[in-house]
Amino acid sequence: MYGPERLREIVRRARHDGRVEVAILADEFGITTETVRRDLTRLERQGMLRRVHGGALPVERFGYELDLEERMALHQDEKERIGAAAAELLPLEGSVIVDAGTTTARLVDALPSNRELVVTTNSLPLAREMISRPNVTVLMPGGRVRPLTLAQVDVWTQRTLAELHVDVAFIAANGMSAEHGLTTPDIAEAEVKRAMIHAGARVVLLADSSKVGQRHFVRFGEMDQVDVLVTDDGLDEHAAAEFRDIGVELICV
Repeated sequence: MYGPERLREIVRRARHDGRVEVAILADEFGITTETVRRDLTRLERQGMLRRVHGGALPVERFGYELDLEERMALHQDEKERIGAAAAELLPLEGSVIVDAGTTTARLVDALPSNRELVVTTNSLPLAREMISRPNVTVLMPGGRVRPLTLAQVDVWTQRTLAELHVDVAFIAANGMSAEHGLTTPDIAEAEVKRAMIHAGARVVLLADSSKVGQRHFVRFGEMDQVDVLVTDDGLDEHAAAEFRDIGVELICV
C-alpha cells in the first residue's frame, strides 16, 4: 500500500471505528510504530484527525470545524477535477446558485467565458472571484457573514433564496451518506443550504470521496434530493451503489 492510500485508509478506519490505535495499525500495515505516528501527525496537521495517547480520533468526535484556509489545503487535486467536471453541467445561459465551499471554489475557477450566467452565491470570496468574469452577473443574498467560512447566513439570506428559482444549484456538504443524508456542522449554514436545494430545478452536489460516511451536527437534505453527485474516483463502490439505487447520477473523476 502506497503512502497516500495508507493515509486514506487510516482516516476511513478512524471515522468508521471512532478511533485508531498505533500498535494495531503498525501490525496490520506491516510498518513501524514510528511510521504510524508520523502518518497520524501528518493527518492531524491536515485537520483530519486529533492525536491522543496511543492513537488518534476523527475530528468529528470533537465537533471541530476547519476554517477556510485549512479546508483549502485538503484534497486539492480531487477538488480541481471535481470543479472542472461540474463546470460542464452549467447551462449555456441561465441562472445558477453556487454554495460557499472550497470545492465549489474550484467550480468558479473553471467557469467558462462563453456562458451568459446569473450567479447567486453566499460566499464573499467566490463573489469577489466572479465579479470580473465576462458575461457573469453576480448576486449576493445578504445576511450575517460567518467568519469561519466567509459565508452569508441567517434570515436575510434565507428570505432571498426562498424567492429564487434557478436552473442549477451547486451545493457543498461536509458529510454525505445514503442513510444520514447531507450534513454540515453549523445550523445557520444548514438552513441556507436547505434553501438552495429548494431553489434549484436541478441539484448538483460537489463533494470529494472523503465526505462519504461523515456525519455532522445538522442534516440539511437527503441524498435523493441530489440529481448529480460530482466526486472523485476514490468513491467507495458500496456507497456508489447505494447512491445509484436512490436515483443519484454519479460523475467520478
